[in-house]
Amino acid sequence: MSRSLSLSMYRLSVPALVRGLGILSGYMDKAAAFAAENNIDPSVLINARLAPDMFSLAGQIQRASDNSKGGIARLAGLEAPSFPDSEKTFPELKERIANTIAFLKTVRPEQLEGSEHHDITLKLRFASGVLKGDAYLLQVLLPNFYFHIATVHDILRHNGLKIGKEDYIGEVGGEAG
Repeated sequence: MSRSLSLSMYRLSVPALVRGLGILSGYMDKAAAFAAENNIDPSVLINARLAPDMFSLAGQIQRASDNSKGGIARLAGLEAPSFPDSEKTFPELKERIANTIAFLKTVRPEQLEGSEHHDITLKLRFASGVLKGDAYLLQVLLPNFYFHIATVHDILRHNGLKIGKEDYIGEVGGEAG
């Protein structure tokens, strides 16, 4: 017998964000090992970017962190922790990711109940306006979060790491939250 699970705002967000951040943490391990094996100064990878007007690898991780913790806090009516954008090493980036995951794991499903109806005011460089919580989650928060993960993947791949779609997708199976 199949059990039916509803897709709550919590189930659509927190488990996916935690999973994506875990994938980023794994990328940091792979990048650190790659740098050591190939006698590359880690700062070369940490400061790498795909284009001059894009964030570096560190900046992409910082934005993924800010996007996930800030977005969930906005939906849940919580105060997001503030992290300075000062990470310069793989261990520091991993610590930021771990701290972001730790915050997300404090959010309980009931804190996001009804958040699909909340008005979320956006003030982005490229767009502003008011969205309902569900539209914000599905049209802004998750796509933006995955953009930063994909960009980290692309920066590392462009710099020689042997990573592929299976690394980006991660382990598949089980229930999502």
